[in-house]
Amino acid sequence: MGMRARGLLNLRAVLAPVAAGMCVMATAAAVLVPALGGASGEAGHGRGGAAAPAVTHRAYGPGAAPAVAKCTARNAAESLRPSSEDGPAVSRIQEKGQLVVGVDQNTYRWGYRDPVTGELAGFDIDLARAVAEDILGPHPKVVFKAVPTSQRIPALQKRTVDLVVRTMTINCARKEQVAFSTAYFQGGQQVLAPKASKIAAFDDSLRGKRVCTAAGSTGESELSAQPHGAKVLTVPNQLDCLVRLQLGEADAVVTDNALAAAQAAQDPAVELKGRPFTDEPYGVAVNKGDTDLVRRVNKVLDDYRADGGADSPWMRAYRKWLQADLPGISGPPSPEYSD
Repeated sequence: MGMRARGLLNLRAVLAPVAAGMCVMATAAAVLVPALGGASGEAGHGRGGAAAPAVTHRAYGPGAAPAVAKCTARNAAESLRPSSEDGPAVSRIQEKGQLVVGVDQNTYRWGYRDPVTGELAGFDIDLARAVAEDILGPHPKVVFKAVPTSQRIPALQKRTVDLVVRTMTINCARKEQVAFSTAYFQGGQQVLAPKASKIAAFDDSLRGKRVCTAAGSTGESELSAQPHGAKVLTVPNQLDCLVRLQLGEADAVVTDNALAAAQAAQDPAVELKGRPFTDEPYGVAVNKGDTDLVRRVNKVLDDYRADGGADSPWMRAYRKWLQADLPGISGPPSPEYSD
């Protein structure tokens, strides 16, 4: 059995329960409900490595949303200042007695089903639980819905979920449709390919190659704008690209370096090529009308960063989930505010 075949079997062993997105899992604190949508897969943005400054939690009227400057690449990561005040969206969640969160369940380290416990785990899952605990108190009920990349925005617009915590890049196009928290992680698009491949980076070495990316992802947008002569293949989720790569049906993958590093950890036959070629912050996405919920999430993120201290919840989550594959990160992105 070749290395790629072994890698594929190992990957399936770790993430075999991906298909269980149509199942319902109940625990004392969380419930997984059926997956949403049919197509998907993607990633995020921020200002990595800088310790976050302390922020005063000012009071704002429920749903208060000041006028903001037109979104540009320079200010895209700006969000509303934190507040612990309950507004319409927060009250609605409290009345329901549960927080419904759109997540991934097949991205190793970020949001995946632990094969030992059968529960969802990862950096994004820990953050979602922190938001739920702040709004609902100790041992909150969290309903996790597996949402494909391309269905994240529709799920928020239809209020099928309250939040999406799924390595989602903050950018201006998306901010026309949904609202975002401040950035909680900094990533960038990069190429993943077999170690033996002559593909060097996101450049003309991709010419004539089959390059896989997730539908609705920023990787798809970058390849649409500058394909470098590649034949672009889109799939529902980023993990599907790794499987295509292992089966020899794709020559390379374009995705977030944070996600690609986790995939490389699952398959020693592949590696990151070149350097990141975009600047992408991950944010928690919210229905555009739920400005009080945006402020509440930013309050949670402010506490989560805890001034970038070594023992902050953010750093503990980083060391637990990401440090092995993404070493050298000294702290979370600093928050940027529009008001």
